[in-house]
Amino acid sequence: MVPAYLHAVGTAVPRNDVHQAFIGWAQTRVQPRTAPLFARMAARAGIAHRWSVLATDDGGSPVDPGGFYAGAAPGTAARMAVYAAEAPTLALAAVADLAGQVDVNGITHLVVASCTGFVAPGIDQIIAARLGLAPSVERLLIGFMGCYAAVVALRSARHIVRSEPQARVLVVTVELSSLHLQETAAIEPLLAMLQFGDGAAAALVTGEAGGIELGQPFAATLPDSDALIRWTITDTGFAMHLDGAVPGRIAGALADAGFAGTVTGGADAADLFWAVHAGGRSILDAVQAALALPEGALAPSRGVLADNGNMSSATLMFVLARLLADPPAARDGVALAFGPGLAAEGLALRFAA
Repeated sequence: MVPAYLHAVGTAVPRNDVHQAFIGWAQTRVQPRTAPLFARMAARAGIAHRWSVLATDDGGSPVDPGGFYAGAAPGTAARMAVYAAEAPTLALAAVADLAGQVDVNGITHLVVASCTGFVAPGIDQIIAARLGLAPSVERLLIGFMGCYAAVVALRSARHIVRSEPQARVLVVTVELSSLHLQETAAIEPLLAMLQFGDGAAAALVTGEAGGIELGQPFAATLPDSDALIRWTITDTGFAMHLDGAVPGRIAGALADAGFAGTVTGGADAADLFWAVHAGGRSILDAVQAALALPEGALAPSRGVLADNGNMSSATLMFVLARLLADPPAARDGVALAFGPGLAAEGLALRFAA
């Protein structure tokens, strides 16, 4: 059976850096007794920048006067209107970055992942039309799966190529997390919102050798964990719940010999390269400690977190882009992401010879 290869990844973020503006906004809302804790957590989050499609007319923050979040909280309809306008634009910027690296002509399949908005005709159709793809292009839209959707998208592209060796699959992930700011004084949702930013990525997967071979996929849902990560649709956008117990549950699962063996394929974790979803500093710390990875093993993930925050499904693609640009010493590796469920999704990886 023909292997599937990830040849290149293009990335794009909006121009508006909102990380410090959010911290300032949150500090005016958090309860006085929890304000010191919020300040400590913000300082140690490992995030320097997060980007948003939202801005005032003069380029200011969306929480500034005249910004999207000034005054009453916008309704879900208003947020989805921004998504419909901005998500395809950001996705196309990522495709343009990809086209600067590889030939993206002759696309036969389009796989799109996004969990931060809904529109019909779907974002997959909008992207296909704006790219001028043939009406016969087969499309797959992966919605509302959250942070591990990048793995699901790449796994789907792998299945397509292995069944249709001549397929040229364009994989797109696009998330506008900044559309879902919630008015609250509770520290837990504020710390969850502190993690998230906007971003898009595009990748080419084919059966032609080159780049990174997409190997055996794996998936696991951790028992009794479905309440730990929730993404609830409300009248004022999508409300994220990210429980503080998540890193510990991940660490516990990875410390289990059976689960760890599935993730690593039986190899020594320290001998592999790692593309781990940058869900937050505590999650990366948990993965590194549980697998006893050497210092620097998660540097690509930590770099993406610092420069962009957590962009949900797009995040892992940004990590893969860094690995392709600066290949590690190890030839074999693992892509690993976590999300609602609490579930883990991954793929074995191998740099082409």
